[in-house]
This record gives sequence, C-alpha cells and structure tokens, in this order.
Amino acid sequence: MASKELLDLLNKAIARELQVSIQYMWQHVQWSGVKGYAVHDEFKSIGIVEMKHAEKIAERLFYLGGKPTTEPAPITVGENLKDMLKEIIEVAEKEGDVTTAHLFRGILEQEEEHHDVFTTLIEDA
Repeated sequence: MASKELLDLLNKAIARELQVSIQYMWQHVQWSGVKGYAVHDEFKSIGIVEMKHAEKIAERLFYLGGKPTTEPAPITVGENLKDMLKEIIEVAEKEGDVTTAHLFRGILEQEEEHHDVFTTLIEDA
C-alpha cells in the first residue's frame, strides 16, 4: 500500500487532469471564426488526452488502495503543473513505486508537448 502522501498527490493529479480536460473542452466549443478553426481541433485533442491521463492515474490510485476523486480542481490559469508532476515522481521513487514514477514521466512528456503547441500558436498569432 502506498503512503497517504502519495495517494493524496495522485488524487490532486486526477483533480487537475479533470480540470484541464474541462477547460480544453470548453475552449474547444467556444472558439469560432478563422483563428478558432486553427486551434479548435487541437483543444479537443488535448482535452481527450487529459481525460486519458485522469483515467490512468485513477486506475493506478485504485490499484494502490486509494479511492479516486471525481471532483475537478477549480479552473484557474497559471498553476505550475510541471512542479506537481515532478513532486509525484520524486515521492513515488522515494517509496520504490517505479510504476507510478514511470506513468508520471510519460504524462510530463505529453504536457511538455502541449506546452510546445501553445507556445507555437502564440508565436504565430
């Protein structure tokens, strides 16, 4: 069984993934016009990826004996997701949970790809 600290961090990660999936889906349906056309599908695609992250984390949390949250975090802008993911990786490694650490390394990689997409979109605007 994982520590309470790791289980709490995993639940926070689920809440965050649910939050951003809702945010991306909402942005997906709001954008219109020529500029919206360019990002519409990207928002939808990333929203789906974020939902899949929440699902993978929930499966891992359940396996470790926790109960996954169904409540998203409040939708805000500017939280440091990268630091949160790195913290989970550190705690998992400290506890010898290589599977959770591996899962979150993959999520971190995808989040960095999403960041690159939006950085590029901003530069082209």
